[in-house]
Amino acid sequence: QVQLEESGGGLVQAGGSLRLSCAASGRTASSYGMGWFRQAPGREREFVGAISWSGDVTYYADSVKGRFTISRDNAKNTGYLQMNRVKPEDTAVYYCAASPGSYFSSPPDYWGQGTQVTVSS
Repeated sequence: QVQLEESGGGLVQAGGSLRLSCAASGRTASSYGMGWFRQAPGREREFVGAISWSGDVTYYADSVKGRFTISRDNAKNTGYLQMNRVKPEDTAVYYCAASPGSYFSSPPDYWGQGTQVTVSS
């Protein structure tokens, strides 16, 4: 089992930046891919991006490509979502997720509880 806990959410102005963290605990000695999702009010949860265990492979949804960056520090068992040039439509609850293995796969086995990000215009 891997437990995930997000932090770093909050209120940010449009055009600003925010960094979310995802701390993993439990069976972190085994490799796992990490992903980020978000869910806005009244909408389905959507994929934001993901990163491989080694960190050398990342991919993003078109809506965030070029603005968001995913990284991880396995020594700290923590993943990050750097959000730059945020827009009001980025407002959502952001979730991190993990799947066993070298690469992230969906649906993931583990989810965090989510952290709220609100972008003001």
